[in-house]
Amino acid sequence: MTTKRQLLTIALSQFAQHGYEGTSLADIASEAGIKKPSIYAHFKSKEDLFLNVLRQTFREFKRRIIRYMIHHVDIPLQDRLYQLIAFLQQQYSDDAMIKFVMRMCFFPHSASEKEIIPLVYALIDDLEARLLRLLDVHVDQHHLQLVVSTTEAAKGYMTVVDGVMIDMLYSEPSRSVQRLNVIFPIYWRGITLTATTT
Repeated sequence: MTTKRQLLTIALSQFAQHGYEGTSLADIASEAGIKKPSIYAHFKSKEDLFLNVLRQTFREFKRRIIRYMIHHVDIPLQDRLYQLIAFLQQQYSDDAMIKFVMRMCFFPHSASEKEIIPLVYALIDDLEARLLRLLDVHVDQHHLQLVVSTTEAAKGYMTVVDGVMIDMLYSEPSRSVQRLNVIFPIYWRGITLTATTT
């Protein structure tokens, strides 16, 4: 018997590959080996299924970023922040979940835009708040000297991420890598008085 979790996994793959408009409940049901009406035992509509997929993937996306930062806590902050973006680039190429999250952040489909935008902003605001706390800790511990406020440094970093990831969304990974290699050193020199050592 197909479970709700299995349907969410299949739906994620379909939405990531074909977008909202290009995905049908019939295709999801076919891949799950069930008839289309069986989906309604778990979800009210295609939009309900989509929004459930979106909430689940946003939670997982946030967990992955947090895990990444925790697992790399021993490397200098400058390297950690650079490598996090490189990690997202690699994950975007290899993982349907990351691809889906990024596409929904930049190109939410119009049918559910009013439900999607608050979820996107909540995700971005949470990640920015976590980065701000991290920068505050490094400044307070005298591991980092900034020429801007930590708020400005955090917002600047999020803007770098936006600019770098846009080329991934347009299927230009090599351009995205080039952009990261050019812009990140400029960003870091622009916000710091001295380089971080811890």
